[in-house]
Amino acid sequence: MSWPPMPTLETAAVYRARVRGCLLGGAIGDALGYPIEFSSLDRIRASHGERGVTGFVPGAHGVLGRISDDTQMTLFTVEAIVQAQAREREKGIGGGWALLLRQAYERWLETQTKPGPEQAAPPRSGAPSGGLIAEAWLYSRRAPGNACLSGVAQMYAPDPWLELDGKPGQVNSDSKGCGAVMRSAPFGLVNPADAAFAMAARGAQITHGHPTGYYAAGAFAAIVAHLVAGDSLEGSVLRALRELERHPGHEETSAALRQAVDLAAEGAPTAEKAESLGAGWVAEEALAIGVYCALVAPGVKDALLLSVNHSGDSDSTGSICGNLLGARHGDVGLPHEWVEQVEGRTRIAALADDLAAGSSPVGGVRH
Repeated sequence: MSWPPMPTLETAAVYRARVRGCLLGGAIGDALGYPIEFSSLDRIRASHGERGVTGFVPGAHGVLGRISDDTQMTLFTVEAIVQAQAREREKGIGGGWALLLRQAYERWLETQTKPGPEQAAPPRSGAPSGGLIAEAWLYSRRAPGNACLSGVAQMYAPDPWLELDGKPGQVNSDSKGCGAVMRSAPFGLVNPADAAFAMAARGAQITHGHPTGYYAAGAFAAIVAHLVAGDSLEGSVLRALRELERHPGHEETSAALRQAVDLAAEGAPTAEKAESLGAGWVAEEALAIGVYCALVAPGVKDALLLSVNHSGDSDSTGSICGNLLGARHGDVGLPHEWVEQVEGRTRIAALADDLAAGSSPVGGVRH
């Protein structure tokens, strides 16, 4: 499938299904992992049986299917991209996506610090209003990362025209937590892989300045872009690796991805093998675990469960794995009962359709 990915009605339907699948799959993985995010594998098995969780389990207040900050930030990323698409389409103005993205994350920060839409601060001059910030269900603090909170508060918008150089960014220069990679799939849904890589890496620098933190985000978006274009999962990862290795400072991220591919090639998936890739609290480990589980498991449900049943950042690894599987198989390939139960599914699907409808690539990066 070439870009733009809608030359016929048939391929347009496939594309829309993959966009929906990516966002809904990410939300499902997130919701599966969120209640066990801070639990060890031994504790998970003690509480839920030797197989660990096998579906949604109650979180806070006994509610099933709740998403975390991973999906919240992903949705605000989508909203920024939709706004950038509309701006280019209506006004012919490109290159403003980085500011729109920063403003979207500022709106997300309002949902983490205010009790509801009525108390949210009015948008700054020139910033879009309405949209997700007006939706009460998003006003819930779901264990957001410190780098995301502190980074957004600095109100930094990276220059989208600069080449990536592998040097520490301006904000949180030592942070390579997974809070940037887990929100970056949307860039791969609307751009070819090279542009998706560059946009995601630059967007990550709003909050995460360590090269591994922003390169992992770029690599993830590139993998998603290849999947949306119809490539296999393994092929998508290998092609993203080639893009990644063009950039100075790629070594940690490249090594983690290659370890995931090699481990998946061994077959016989286990939670212990997933844990050998790390705990997922940092970017390259979260990406590697999500990729490993998507590659090695025999089915979508198996992969999603494998991606959350480990000692570590289960919601982020589940979200990443779900994004990949949804982009590969579309929303029809996701477990129907989990789609029905996940929080915000109707709004997520509608936002996905908005993204797919404006599918022209977003400009303002050097390929």
